[in-house]
Amino acid sequence: MSELDAIIKIGKNKTSLENYLKKFEITLSVMQSAQALERFAFELIEDVSKENVIYIEVRFSPILHKYSGMKPEVSIKSVSNGLLKGKKKYGVISGIIICGMRNMSPSDSLKLANLAIDHKNDGVVGFDLAGSEKSSPAKTHSEAFKLIKNNNLKCTIHAGEVSGPSSIHQAIFDCKADRIGHGTRLLENKNLTKLVKEKKIPLEICLTSNWHTSCVSSLDKHPLKFYYDAGIIISINTDNRLISDTTLSHEMKLANSLFSFDLNDFKNITIMAIQSAFIKNSIKRKIEELIQYKYRKILV
Repeated sequence: MSELDAIIKIGKNKTSLENYLKKFEITLSVMQSAQALERFAFELIEDVSKENVIYIEVRFSPILHKYSGMKPEVSIKSVSNGLLKGKKKYGVISGIIICGMRNMSPSDSLKLANLAIDHKNDGVVGFDLAGSEKSSPAKTHSEAFKLIKNNNLKCTIHAGEVSGPSSIHQAIFDCKADRIGHGTRLLENKNLTKLVKEKKIPLEICLTSNWHTSCVSSLDKHPLKFYYDAGIIISINTDNRLISDTTLSHEMKLANSLFSFDLNDFKNITIMAIQSAFIKNSIKRKIEELIQYKYRKILV
């Protein structure tokens, strides 16, 4: 492992969410030009294509890429260009989710929401709220989500990662979240767990990241299997591939080794993931048909 790897990647250590997020300062320092963002977006598609990924949703916050004078509109267009070049070469379909930041002002979130709406034709498919939950409640940013919903965009919110079920409650009831990022502590509230199941609100599960940020005491204590067995819609995700030094394939291997998930389970989870994606139903159906075909070949 290089010196830079040792600084950026968590490795076999655990830390807090706040310390985890600080590492983004390093990566963001080299993501302040249109050329860099386009290259990173293209190379992400190149990387995930090696894992047979068919569709990916890419999250970033344009407000974090302005420190060398780049306009937010340019950063979105640059990421879009890189993703489209990746699709042309590798066939991977993608969507962009613009992130509001919990630690920033509600007015910043509102500006980012407007950007997301203005760039629906540049591949933006949704809006998110990211960052530490501890002192930055989601309801503070509810106006941005109201705007998003009024303009027919989907939204997801990081919640229940380090804070309790109340943060998930806010995401659902104050911000009308279509999906929940993480939701690790949802099971602490039986009524809310029941509601999430009944309303078919998907949880974006990130095993390695949740262990790295001390959301779970150990990987085998992660509630992934509990949620799956309970009939809650889930997807398996990487969160941050670089800092957690992971891939989607690795996350699935973890689910297999920790909880004995088999190919049928992964087929079900993959289909749940695409059904929960922020894309047109016609595209979902085509991708689901491809998923069914690929798993049939494997499971014969």
